[in-house]
Amino acid sequence: MDYDFSGTKEQNALVEQELQKLKKEYHKQQMTKEQQEQLFEKMKEAKNMNQIGEKRTGMIKFAVAAAALIAIFVALPNTSATIANAMEQIPIIGSLVKVVTFRNYEYETERNMADIEIPEIKPENQTENIEIQENLDRSTAEVNAEIQEITDKLIQEFEQNLNEEWGHQAVTVKSEVLATTPDYFTLKLICFQAAGSGYEWNYFYTIDLNTGNRLQLKDIFVEGADYITPISENIKQQMQAQMDADENVYYWLNDEIEEWNFKAITDETSFYLNENGNVVIGFNEGDVAPMYMGTVEFEIPAEVLSSIRK
Repeated sequence: MDYDFSGTKEQNALVEQELQKLKKEYHKQQMTKEQQEQLFEKMKEAKNMNQIGEKRTGMIKFAVAAAALIAIFVALPNTSATIANAMEQIPIIGSLVKVVTFRNYEYETERNMADIEIPEIKPENQTENIEIQENLDRSTAEVNAEIQEITDKLIQEFEQNLNEEWGHQAVTVKSEVLATTPDYFTLKLICFQAAGSGYEWNYFYTIDLNTGNRLQLKDIFVEGADYITPISENIKQQMQAQMDADENVYYWLNDEIEEWNFKAITDETSFYLNENGNVVIGFNEGDVAPMYMGTVEFEIPAEVLSSIRK
């Protein structure tokens, strides 16, 4: 659905009303049979793309397409499964840890589809510093436990809905190494769930390889520094610039419903450090924009934070 924000004041007001209506509609769980069938056909198309080597790309493109439908309809049940254990090694991260596929969970019928790859972070090489090694062992164990809890819940929801005689459902979980440097690494867990409509969300796990500890946003900055304000203001500037450049881009920045508007990040806001060492703030679908915008990220320029970075 394309939104034109360049019309008259009255037209813009109607558009805003429509956006507000769609946001409220997001929480309704209803979808026509025809819409369900169309959505599931898109799932199958994405699955076929996966099988010819474009798996992640296909699902992400489908997630964006499904997100456009989310503004019109929303979640049905959740998803199904066949289990295949695997220890398939994927990219090595730095010299201290690596990521492996701990378990694959796959299931596909006419109405249900699951493709879940559960990653596990493993210490690769022992460091001579006992404290760092202990921290690293603890941090990787904590991350693995969190990932296991997330994926177990998705699988459980999927299986609970297998006996439903209506609707379609799909769930995918993938992981991606976003950055690997001598100082830190970040693993991204990408989750997508479709049950009448689709929803994509991400988790970011960053470990400081100099200490072995999980990195929190505050750890990047000089103690006592205000990093919330410059990051938040830069994000607002980027939001406005994107909306000015593209009429199809819309963020809740100057909405009439004040409580919807993005005001500031918090210490709990998702983030990671990219290969350039810049802070990247991530938001899930519906956090700061209508669902059709998908997940969004904002890279904060180095000069914005240079005076307060450690």
